[in-house]
Amino acid sequence: MVTTATAPATEAARPGKQYAIADFIDTTSIFGASFSADEKRILFSSNKTGVWNAYTMPTGGGDWSAVTSSATDNNYAVSYFPADERKLVTRDQGGNELDHLYVIELDGSEKDLTPGDKLKADFLGFNHAGSAFYVATNERDAKFFDLYRYDASTYARKRVYENAQGLDLGPVSGDGRYLALTKTRTTNDNDLHLVELASGKSVHLTPHEGDASFSAEDFSPDGKYLYYTSNQGSEFSRIRRYDLAAATHEDVRSESWDIIDVAFSHNGKFRVDMTNVDGRTRVDVFENATGAELALPTLPAGEIRNLRIARSETRMAFYLNGDRQPNDLYMLEFGKSAPERLTTSLSSRLDPDDLVDSSVVRFKARDGLIIPNILWKPHQATAQSKAPALLLVHGGPGGQTTRAYNVLAQFLANHGYVVLGINNRGSSGYGKAYFAADDGKHGREPLWDCVDGKSFLQTLDYVDAQRIGIMGGSYGGYMTVAALAFQPEEFKVGVDIFGVTNWLRTLESIPPYWESFREALYQEIGNPATQRDFLVETSPLFHADKITKPLMVLQGANDPRVIKAESDDIVAAVRKNGVPVEYVVFDDEGHGFSKKENQIEGYGKMLVFLDTYLKGDAAASAPR
Repeated sequence: MVTTATAPATEAARPGKQYAIADFIDTTSIFGASFSADEKRILFSSNKTGVWNAYTMPTGGGDWSAVTSSATDNNYAVSYFPADERKLVTRDQGGNELDHLYVIELDGSEKDLTPGDKLKADFLGFNHAGSAFYVATNERDAKFFDLYRYDASTYARKRVYENAQGLDLGPVSGDGRYLALTKTRTTNDNDLHLVELASGKSVHLTPHEGDASFSAEDFSPDGKYLYYTSNQGSEFSRIRRYDLAAATHEDVRSESWDIIDVAFSHNGKFRVDMTNVDGRTRVDVFENATGAELALPTLPAGEIRNLRIARSETRMAFYLNGDRQPNDLYMLEFGKSAPERLTTSLSSRLDPDDLVDSSVVRFKARDGLIIPNILWKPHQATAQSKAPALLLVHGGPGGQTTRAYNVLAQFLANHGYVVLGINNRGSSGYGKAYFAADDGKHGREPLWDCVDGKSFLQTLDYVDAQRIGIMGGSYGGYMTVAALAFQPEEFKVGVDIFGVTNWLRTLESIPPYWESFREALYQEIGNPATQRDFLVETSPLFHADKITKPLMVLQGANDPRVIKAESDDIVAAVRKNGVPVEYVVFDDEGHGFSKKENQIEGYGKMLVFLDTYLKGDAAASAPR
């Protein structure tokens, strides 16, 4: 295989300091931004106590006030009410993803706005006047989400759309007249529909031939247009809009990358676009009346994320995120040249100079396809002191490894591991053809990309060619175990984080509220009713007797997507081979490990496993 790359040049080793996993997890994670009615406070979510809770703080900075104080279940901030200090939050139970929506009243008491067993609720926003809000729940039918309108004062509600056809609900227009919906055919092909809620009249907005993806983003506040993104007739998604009165479509803006989000400020003074540019998110803000682009402030290294403009349209909140910069909240008054930094999230125990910058690298796969990746190179890795390496596979299948603060990659790099976050074929962000290139090929071509990624790592003079492992979560966990089963001599170890091992069982046990996506999932992975032999062939559990390399498995007991049996069975099967297996189960987690205590335990044990079976120096005195 011929490899090409833009890997960073070999550099001299930096002494640096190795940190315990507890030092990394001491960093505070924070996201979300909702302004209070008087715009003097901002509502957000943080895991500062070890469990996610909702907080507020002054928009000028200062002490945090806890809105929720759970020590068990994660609570996430949703929104302030537009006219007073009430707040909306959401939480599930132990990671089971059955989210309910709660209001925190002015006196601090809590009310479940979506009571019931086994239902899931999603908040879809306030109307423009702030007098009502919209919530989707699957209480009527576990498979489908209906739309409910809640009175913002009394919480009286009315079902305004019964989703009998199983479409995915999109944005509601500010005047409450229209609802946008998506009908999914495959992961690469869907259609937009528009329904007038009062009459029930529906319009198919995007009849087309061939595969094309459409995403309804936002209604313009003046009620004239539905803005959406589309890759019809092109490799990348561009912005289009539908004129609600004239029933016509027109292009608004295109880029040479996917535009992934479009949103308006409250009265439409500004439009905010987000573009996926080679593993980074670029934010552009436009003045709607003139089309002029707003000059955003110059900031330290990183990218702006989660930008929110206040209802007055005089200020905005945003996060800065970078390789060595976890999310920090900033506030900018329009007309001022510099924003105010409101938080410092990186742990004071960590010296940011001891962390590493990522880089974009590419290699040529065996069939000539160019594979993009994100590389984290340890300071101590040199041609004279070669380092072990790990191939990190993202979830999805259609996910993407991006350039951002990644606590696991930084922790491993700090302990001397080269980490290559591969965006194998089928990853999002690199065009329509690349995204579709893995359909029906799982366990084969995407896995071969991983093997070719290992070969690329072996060309780097600071990598120990004989000590390369593979790891990943969810679909990345599947790829990890598939690599050990189908390419058993390629990787020295594998770390499977809640990965699929038996596609038959996973596809037959998906949550009922995934029903609108079921056929697309079958098209992507395989249909258990008609492709049983193929799914057995591509499921590593049925080939576990071929696994000879050490395996670590981490699993949340309440995971509704990849159920615990997937991990139980592969662990039992590989242990029968006499192969070392480390198994870690968290009883209070789902599809992802959100609690700091569990992250410390899981990542700490991961390092011990890798030091033992990949690096070979578990007895070293470095902190864990």
